[in-house]
Amino acid sequence: MKKFNFRKVLDGLTASSPGGSSGGGSSSGGGIGAGSGSMYPGGTAGAAGTPRDEIQEILSSDYFQICKTVRHGFPYLPTALAFDPVQKILAVGTRTGAIRILGRPGVDCYCQHESGAAVLQLQFLINEGALVSASADDTLHLWNLRQKRPAILHSLKFNRERITYCHLPFQSKWLYVGTERGNTHIVNIESFILSGYVIMWNKAIELSTKTHPGPVVHLSDSPRDEGKLLIGYENGTVVLWDLRSKRADLRVYYDEAIHSVDWHHEGKQFMCSHSDGSLTLWNLKSPSRPFQITIPHGKIQRDGKKPESCKPILKVEYKTCKSSEPFIIFSGGLSYDKACRRPSLTIMHGKAITVLEMDHPIVDFLTLCETPYPNEFQEPYAVVVLLEKDLIVVDLTQSNFPIFENPYPIDIHESPVTCTEYFADCPPDLIPVLYSVGAKHKKQGYSNKEWPVSGGAWNLGTQTYPEIIITGHADGSIKFWDASAITLQMLYKLKTSKVFEKQKPGEGKPTAEIVEEDPFAIQMMYWCPESRIFCVAGVSAYVIVYRFSKHEVNTEIVSLEVRLQYDIEDIITPEPEIIPPFPDASSQLPSLRSLSGSTNTVACEGMMKDSIPCLSVKTRPVRMPPGYQAELVIQLVWVDGEPPQQITSLAINSAYGLVAFGNCNGLAVVDFMQKTVLLSMGTIDLYGSSDPYQRQPRSPRKNKQFTAGLTELTDSPVSLELERCKSPTSDHVNGHCTSPTSQTCSSGKRLPSADVTKSNRRGPGRPPFRKAQSAACMEISLPVTTEENRENTFSRSRSSSVSSIDKESKEAITALYFMETFSRKNDSTVSPCLWAGTGLGMVLIISLNLPATEELRQTEPVMVSPSGTVLTLKGAVLTFSCLDCMGALIHPPYEVWKDPNSMDDSEKMRKRKLVMYSPSSSGDMGDHQFAVICSEKQAKVFSLPSQTCLYVHNITETSFLLRADVVTLCNSICLACFCANGHIMAMSLPSLRPMLDVNYLPVTDMRIARTFCFTNEGQALYLSSPTEIQRLTYSQEMCDNLQDMLGDLFTPVETPEAQNRGFLKGLFGGSGQTFDREELFGEASAGKASRSLAQHIPGSGGIEGMKGAAGGVIGDLARARLALDERGQRLGELDEKTASMMASAEAFSKHAHELMLKYKDKKWYQF
Repeated sequence: MKKFNFRKVLDGLTASSPGGSSGGGSSSGGGIGAGSGSMYPGGTAGAAGTPRDEIQEILSSDYFQICKTVRHGFPYLPTALAFDPVQKILAVGTRTGAIRILGRPGVDCYCQHESGAAVLQLQFLINEGALVSASADDTLHLWNLRQKRPAILHSLKFNRERITYCHLPFQSKWLYVGTERGNTHIVNIESFILSGYVIMWNKAIELSTKTHPGPVVHLSDSPRDEGKLLIGYENGTVVLWDLRSKRADLRVYYDEAIHSVDWHHEGKQFMCSHSDGSLTLWNLKSPSRPFQITIPHGKIQRDGKKPESCKPILKVEYKTCKSSEPFIIFSGGLSYDKACRRPSLTIMHGKAITVLEMDHPIVDFLTLCETPYPNEFQEPYAVVVLLEKDLIVVDLTQSNFPIFENPYPIDIHESPVTCTEYFADCPPDLIPVLYSVGAKHKKQGYSNKEWPVSGGAWNLGTQTYPEIIITGHADGSIKFWDASAITLQMLYKLKTSKVFEKQKPGEGKPTAEIVEEDPFAIQMMYWCPESRIFCVAGVSAYVIVYRFSKHEVNTEIVSLEVRLQYDIEDIITPEPEIIPPFPDASSQLPSLRSLSGSTNTVACEGMMKDSIPCLSVKTRPVRMPPGYQAELVIQLVWVDGEPPQQITSLAINSAYGLVAFGNCNGLAVVDFMQKTVLLSMGTIDLYGSSDPYQRQPRSPRKNKQFTAGLTELTDSPVSLELERCKSPTSDHVNGHCTSPTSQTCSSGKRLPSADVTKSNRRGPGRPPFRKAQSAACMEISLPVTTEENRENTFSRSRSSSVSSIDKESKEAITALYFMETFSRKNDSTVSPCLWAGTGLGMVLIISLNLPATEELRQTEPVMVSPSGTVLTLKGAVLTFSCLDCMGALIHPPYEVWKDPNSMDDSEKMRKRKLVMYSPSSSGDMGDHQFAVICSEKQAKVFSLPSQTCLYVHNITETSFLLRADVVTLCNSICLACFCANGHIMAMSLPSLRPMLDVNYLPVTDMRIARTFCFTNEGQALYLSSPTEIQRLTYSQEMCDNLQDMLGDLFTPVETPEAQNRGFLKGLFGGSGQTFDREELFGEASAGKASRSLAQHIPGSGGIEGMKGAAGGVIGDLARARLALDERGQRLGELDEKTASMMASAEAFSKHAHELMLKYKDKKWYQF
């Protein structure tokens, strides 16, 4: 435990030190070479006394380690599907080389091929705890699933041929591999070595055939005889190959391309699906022509001709039942005449044909059957359908084919995710309360049977504190998820769009709408779990305040309108002659304005929009179900033809009853208890006389121009309506990532390409305009080469110098924080304050004067005024926090939740109960608090009320931070940061010592930048793909315990016994001789394969397996039991072989003795 002494820190320093002046000079302490992690003293000595002698910091670098924990959501871009019918686990492969293995809820494993090549096919070694994957780079991989984190045991890379299809017979160790050239190779699964046995395409087809049959599209052994292999070629040829005699038993030809083949369980018939939408049934006794041809969705012609062809049937499965007609299930095959028909799965059962329409294209499907043996009645009970963006399971045991309720959180992407928040160790009563209100909205009509993918084992880990993840979406919906114990389950869904009027079809777009798509997209969220107050900011420049209630209510929605504009001379404004002229407006000073009740509405298209919001709030009473109910809607309005700018910061405090939000124009503070606007002020006005930079106001304004806001500007004001951007904000410029926190909105028209000198005046790396997109679909490249390029790409001139500030047209409010603190240097007691951080690194403290009593709070106005205190940092401010004199985190005050619509009179009459922070003892100390402020470039710790800069840490020079949070870890606190260059960092508090710096995650797109967030107990998350949430931990303790928290993919299960076939079936039903694959494919008889054909690559699964084996006593016992079972089984087999050999030896001895006796007395000439 390291101790830091603050004694004499301030000795010998004068008031002229750059870090301590309340006016906040341009250097601000961080401009002088304060080395990374170094302590930089500054400020006035002894003005308010010295800080506490010692603060003990518990955390050290040993407490930190980065590792991924679990991935939630739907596998992005799925390509392949497999199911183990004994273990009952499901595997999904993707185009990015990922594999997701799913079992019972809680059993969810993610693994990734290092090559990143798409997964072509997956094949379980049934009940063996292993999986084979075939990748698009023509490599086979064997995965060990008998550990919590699967690893590759072997890989086999094909050099000269491309893999197209794989088949592994049940209880076989020989894998058949078909290739694009039409050849079939055989791989030993145990050693992952290629056999010398090869079925060449020219041997399989008839010699008279002049054309190549195409790639192998199907391989399967006959259910009747394992020595017969069915090979399907793309051009319509099917060959039944006798593995023993190495020749074709029969060949069938069809003039349409084959997509898939499936056997009848008796092995006498097989069915093919074709490219013309037909199904052909073939009988082995008459291979010359199909036994039956059907085009299920083809129209029957009147003249008796063949039905017209349909779309290809991509896959067919032919499954038999003992007590009913067989099931024929296929995807595709619909008629061409209905172009807009949705993708569908067809189930044919007897004469009944059921078509199940899907919301997304079908990638693959599998029929789940009662038996793993291919030569028994299959008895199908469900169909797993893998869609491009969903996974559904259909119940085949009920005639209406209902779907099972999916227990996995695979609908995260139901609407694209635009923002996320993560709360660990929140109040324990929240999860059941949210679940109770969310359960009432669950859909009906699901199958009443249990989810069939029920394999694996999962136990609740030791860390079981409540965790909640909140996701905001492009359609305005918000989802609350229970994320406790590395699982994810949806609790409650809130639709924020319900407070607004729907646009009637045919009316066209509202005149004030400023986004073409997703006008309700969620941009920011702020949640107080203790008071259950929830606040959201939308892309259409609105804020909604929600209160939680367990009771339904019918009420009108209260709305306010706020004008926020900024009148400052813009030196980067294009010349007047290239700006379309608009009527001059009267001079408007940037001061407090009348903000609510504006009714000036635009009557016609040609007039300038003014004082109208982007969306219309419902005016009639609205029924609000239990859960979060809208208390107040605040909308920014158009000002003199300029659209409202996007909201860049948001904060709410239930104890004060205030909500604050800011954008690039200024700051607004609203009293949501009295429903009044307290402050609406341009950023420059918040400084008052403390503004360190002299900026000239524009009065009167010359020419009107459209602001960028949510739009990308064009050369014509008319095309503003056409150039709407998608939701919500992102700096997405020329394919590069710029800082998402410094959302400086430029005012003006796009410059012509010829006007180079004017565009250069924007400053280094300053892009002219931004285009916003959904956080779920921001795929961009981030080149990081030279330092100059980094600065241009990421920074957009983050310097705090006067020259660069002169080039900034507007100063965005980037961070807000309510807290009880000292607003001025001379304060002796704490008071309610609002801290505001700007895009230029300025920190403004705003005083809040609240009425003294609860009764007066409902009637007396709250006074809000800038205190004049200004602190400075380098780069846009990201986050604030406050520590007491002992270095403990001070939580902002909050109101204890009470139901606003309670039926209980005593609950209604109960006064507001506020929880305020009680400071530590020793009230005689001068500096009672430490303020922690982090910007994109540096972190500072100030002593309050003296405003002395005690510590500064220059975090990055060549990049910038995307996210910073003060979080708790191991009963202490730290500052966790995520940088645009991919580094995750942690610093101790208050000394800002670096304790973690790992180059973990390259920011390849803005989706990661928008959704990355830290929370308490060393956890974090981000959206790893448009459909998946990746959780990670930076806590050493959690990394150590992770093995116990993960689920087991493999559990010891006995393989079901094969049915007794009966004497007559055994005699006449199939081949009498046994089939020994080892004898046929082994090196002794087949020889070695060519070394140049495939290369064996050993995997790391052995080492990983040892690590996995170390996790948990239950796992050890299960593995030991399994090993004993396997050893016993092998010993039993050895005993049987020994007994057989002894019997054979005795028989040989007997025959030899008889032969000797027979010829004993004969002479040589008698033979």
